[in-house]
Amino acid sequence: MPSRVGEGKHAAASGGRRSRGGRLYVIDGIRLVAALMVAVHHYAGTWRVDQPGNAIWDRPVSEIMPTVFRLASYGWIGVEIFFVISGFVICMSCWGRTPRQFFVSRVIRLYPAYWFAVAFTTAVLIAVPGVWERLRLREVLLNLTMLQSGSAVPNVDGVYWTLWSELRFYLLFLVVVAMGLTYRRVVVFCCVWGAAAMLAPVSDLHLLELVANPDGAWYFIAGLALYLMHRFGQDLLLWGILAMAWLMGQLELGNRIEEVERVSGWRGSVVIFTAFLLFMVAVALGYTDRIRWKWLVTAGALTYPLYLIHYVAGTTLINRLRDTMDARLLVAVIIAGFLVLSWLVHRCVERPVSRLLKGGLDTSFARLRNAGNG
Repeated sequence: MPSRVGEGKHAAASGGRRSRGGRLYVIDGIRLVAALMVAVHHYAGTWRVDQPGNAIWDRPVSEIMPTVFRLASYGWIGVEIFFVISGFVICMSCWGRTPRQFFVSRVIRLYPAYWFAVAFTTAVLIAVPGVWERLRLREVLLNLTMLQSGSAVPNVDGVYWTLWSELRFYLLFLVVVAMGLTYRRVVVFCCVWGAAAMLAPVSDLHLLELVANPDGAWYFIAGLALYLMHRFGQDLLLWGILAMAWLMGQLELGNRIEEVERVSGWRGSVVIFTAFLLFMVAVALGYTDRIRWKWLVTAGALTYPLYLIHYVAGTTLINRLRDTMDARLLVAVIIAGFLVLSWLVHRCVERPVSRLLKGGLDTSFARLRNAGNG
């Protein structure tokens, strides 16, 4: 992706290198691995499924498949991996774009598969009751906006909580996109947002905590710093931001284990997260550029639909099929089935609906522009 003249001068002055451009295939693969980690965790590694008499397996999953449980109990870290990758990819895809292009790209990327997921999951809950509580129709309809968390309305599927973090990140980053992305502006954004995220929990200001998103901010910031390394080359400032993101991230990992997960250890979680960040450094510095396997593009396309549809529907299927085959085989079969469904969603829903949305939004923004000149 070509850089602007001023940005190229900064890269040269800082001793960095400019991004070679082109798709980073390895990131598509990482995204799918993260989605699979989360899926296996939800099926065989959560505190919920390890309780006696739980609605999914009926007995602790650690008794059914102890080795799988020990590994799957760390799969929740896939969400943190998603956040880091999101920071990297959003910065990369928005460079040189206008706010309108940024808005349109996010809408056509997020909503088509999400709308399908809301409808699909609701249909599963109607057809197979008894495992998860079904929301009222007005709550399901509000879920279609993806803004239900801002109205204190429950999610149709619990995994949607991450989308609320993503949306707040997009809204904040839109300010920088409107100003024009540069090395300096992205660095300042990282520092200001990071400071706000650190202060929010002790400020007793609900609005600041809502905007600063202290639970996820530093993961996105890590992704932004990594992209700047990729585009301009490494320097001490970027390493400092990344180190701060690691320090804040390891604290947040511990908090999440204590407050939510309760099935994995802090040390193991930090090891996995650190290994991932080091791998992303290798990606940012170009050590994985030779990996250009075309199938990774397809793998990346499956990630978002798989994440959206796997949890409630998958655990409901486990409830109905748990006595029909070996538990490990059942988990593998269900994941394989959802991968196939994810491919169909990508081909039959995301692609055509995205084209329609893009055409409609482009027309609408053109009308707004012309109306402003009239």
